[in-house]
Amino acid sequence: NYKMMCAYCHQIDAVVGSHNAALQLNEDGVMRGGIQEPIATGAHSSAYSNLHDRNDLRSSDLCGSCHDVVTPAGVHLERTYEEWQSSIFAEEGVFRLSCGNCHARGYDGRAADLPNAPERRVHRHGMAGVDIALTDFPDRERQRAWVNEELAGSLYASICVGPLPGGAEIVVLLDNVGVGHSWPSGAAHDRRAWSEVIAYANGEEVFSSGVVADDQALLSLEDPYLFLLRDTGFNAAGEETHMIWDITSVESNLLTTTVTTDPLNPAFYHYKEHRYPVLGAVPDRITLRERIRPMGLDVIDDLIESGDLDPQLRSAFPTFDLESTVLEWRGEIGDCVESN
Repeated sequence: NYKMMCAYCHQIDAVVGSHNAALQLNEDGVMRGGIQEPIATGAHSSAYSNLHDRNDLRSSDLCGSCHDVVTPAGVHLERTYEEWQSSIFAEEGVFRLSCGNCHARGYDGRAADLPNAPERRVHRHGMAGVDIALTDFPDRERQRAWVNEELAGSLYASICVGPLPGGAEIVVLLDNVGVGHSWPSGAAHDRRAWSEVIAYANGEEVFSSGVVADDQALLSLEDPYLFLLRDTGFNAAGEETHMIWDITSVESNLLTTTVTTDPLNPAFYHYKEHRYPVLGAVPDRITLRERIRPMGLDVIDDLIESGDLDPQLRSAFPTFDLESTVLEWRGEIGDCVESN
């Protein structure tokens, strides 16, 4: 189907709504893009479009139309565009960033493979976020590297250790400092983002939370202290569900994005803290890493069981670690360590 190929995006000439792919296509044979004064080619006609220009904030309207989803039940299930609209990045000024400024990084190169094609500022088409291709796809391996690159500096993290009778209290703080929408975002009811914390004393492990094997479903953990960031969907009976057609309400536990630079505004502070009690020992070493799976393995297992997914694809679902959150604390009560 051509609509799932390059032509779909490059034939869009209008955005007519804010969600559920409310886009207007013009099948006049003209491919629209963000390049001013495109050169003529024999492949197709070309034209400049501000909807495709990553340096124009209006281009986010095109991206956002598909990346906000409202279900037939009226549930605003995916809210990435709405999250960006409320942020400082959606305003003209020093912080302005369109969707493409982050997810379609620029580089110098030729937009057309022709001898007369000039060097321009072009952009990647990998659209790196957190989802990845599981089957054959152009630049599949580089796509994973680009996802790691996008995730690397997304969050600020810190570990502090305070006093607790008979042990110590670990305080982990996470803040969304590098993302123009909530984190995680998109299909956040399917995402699994969590903190892995392990404490040691004299070389022995004395506490752990969020430790899961790469082939283990996170929600199978019996972990009362799990620090989990995601949306949770519920059906009409109030039961937890992740199937889109069953969800009638959502509870959200996400890191929200930056909406103001004024420290006197309560909205300036949007970090989350999580506390872990370590009883019977005082740790001298603590490790932290924030981990994310594009889709929970519990969701994958349901799709395999229903016959909707090839079981061989299960092992292809990755677990990413955010570089800025990989911390090691070594100190005494009252000490902290934080992201660089």
